[in-house]
Amino acid sequence: MIDWFQHGEWLGNTALAWVIAGAGALAGYAVMRGAAAILGARLRTLAERTRRPGFAIAADVVKATRGWLLLLIAIAVALDFLHFGSTDKDALAVLRWLHLLTYALVGIQVALYASALLVSWLNRSARRDGADPANPVMLGVLTWAVQFVVWVTLVLALLAEGGVNITAFVASLGVGGVAVALALQNVLGDLFASISIGLDKPFVVGEFIAFGTEQGTVTKVGIKSTRIQSLSGEEMAISNSVLLKELIHNHSRRRERRIVFTFRLPFDTARDKIPTAIERVRGFIEAEKPTRFDRGYLSGFGDWGLDFEFVYYVLDPSYNVFVEIQQRINLKMLEAWGELGIEFAVPARKLHAAPEAGSPGVQVSSAE
Repeated sequence: MIDWFQHGEWLGNTALAWVIAGAGALAGYAVMRGAAAILGARLRTLAERTRRPGFAIAADVVKATRGWLLLLIAIAVALDFLHFGSTDKDALAVLRWLHLLTYALVGIQVALYASALLVSWLNRSARRDGADPANPVMLGVLTWAVQFVVWVTLVLALLAEGGVNITAFVASLGVGGVAVALALQNVLGDLFASISIGLDKPFVVGEFIAFGTEQGTVTKVGIKSTRIQSLSGEEMAISNSVLLKELIHNHSRRRERRIVFTFRLPFDTARDKIPTAIERVRGFIEAEKPTRFDRGYLSGFGDWGLDFEFVYYVLDPSYNVFVEIQQRINLKMLEAWGELGIEFAVPARKLHAAPEAGSPGVQVSSAE
């Protein structure tokens, strides 16, 4: 058995060398994995105890450690101590590929750390004091952008390590980028529209908007589309560039609601009761809270009655508050009309025919 370990070979290495390499790889993985776990737990404890964002960001970075990457890195490093190939040229070629593999694995883990660092810093900078981010759209765009830059940098570094001429490669990307931009102009249009929404902030997540014939609550503003929960319950998705071409009504930013309501009284209403009716309605409005009376008056003479117009403001933008106030005003008006002995006008017309000689006068009353 000992002779087999010492003299048995596989791919140019003895069994003992393979066992030592495997044991070294497992030991290295265990050390790195354990160190990451202990460091992460310690940083989380410090973050909760001190409430300092630096410890929380560091904990997020350590959390980005991937066990499978650590295992592959440990295996690649262990293989580097073995000898492959029957000739020195073959051994150098295998060694170069092992170095490139190790570089790629370490680069991926470093990219994960860098991405976690930048994303965590952006999120905690946007969510100061635990509040929601002031501009979640731009936060999403910036998060996507920094991750894109990190991974593109990793790819370029791997290509450079592999012997690719990065200068010529980047120049070719510039030429190809024009063609890609033309092919993806709709997607890029939505991307820039998303950035425009984030910078200009015509609406944010959670606000109630209306555009065209649609209305609903914004649930998500993505890179390409905006998701809106309609009043009937279904979710609508609309392209950002298309949405910005619409006239958007942001009802959530309404500070007060202007109300105009009208009613009619018959032409034969007693003249001394008209001012009383106006004052009564004004009193009903002013008694409601929170409201601000603007004006109320006899606005004109309609086809079948006297037209009255009243304008007031509800200082709460909620639609439910408005309808409850208006209902109470309407009920008080009905009660007041019963006390005053007046009625609302209904569509009716009276025709008076001039009497001819020798015949009685004719008076016609008809409802429209």
